[in-house]
Amino acid sequence: MSRTALIAGNWKMNLDHLQAIATVQKLAWTLKDAHYDYDGVEVAVFPPFTDLRSVQTLISADKLQIRFGAQDLSEHDGGAYTGDISGAFLKALDAAYVIVGHSERRTMHGETDEIVAAKTAAAVRHGLVPVVCVGETMEDRTARGAGVVPVEQLQVVLDSVAPADIVVAYEPVWAIGSGQAATAEQAQEDCSALRRAIQTAWGDERAAPTRILYGGSVKSGNIASFMREPDIDGALVGGASLDATEFAAIARYKHHVGR
Repeated sequence: MSRTALIAGNWKMNLDHLQAIATVQKLAWTLKDAHYDYDGVEVAVFPPFTDLRSVQTLISADKLQIRFGAQDLSEHDGGAYTGDISGAFLKALDAAYVIVGHSERRTMHGETDEIVAAKTAAAVRHGLVPVVCVGETMEDRTARGAGVVPVEQLQVVLDSVAPADIVVAYEPVWAIGSGQAATAEQAQEDCSALRRAIQTAWGDERAAPTRILYGGSVKSGNIASFMREPDIDGALVGGASLDATEFAAIARYKHHVGR
């Protein structure tokens, strides 16, 4: 079935709220000048928490078609959890998405598959679409085979959460920030395995519309090759999303080479 592609920009811990406003404005202007079709390819940005209100206000006031989400949320709805952010707060800001289980959260903050599943459930509970990140190191891939570890990570989510609207992002950990992306064939192999896992756990009706993104050193020069693959429905873009011109070029991948 046809799935609307999603180009998602994860800003990580970059750009303060003033820089965020300038970046979103430049992105919107660049796409407008190119007569961008948001119905064909959805564009979303994921700023730091301190930027969210500024980005939401700009998008709302200027009626921009760019969507936005947060980079994380708490598994808890509220209470004595200093430093955590409830999904209820994000929903009140009209956030559409939230990233859960990014490889940096897993490795630097010790987030387990079970925590990622709990955060996914929290996102769904509050009407947010979770972008569930799964991935593998090169050692994982060599020792256990392509897609085995990402499927195991996703399986915990699929077993813990009732079928829902989610986005899955496959991250080859060895490619993130390295400048060396996986090949389109490698990415397709893993994304296909992830879709089969969704199909087995949640059925064809949920697997078919679920978007699966590739994330790992994505840039305008390689995005089209990924988007030709049948099970890749977009990209989770890191560093390149901080450059509005480059990010707009990634979103306009159809103008480089048609899918």
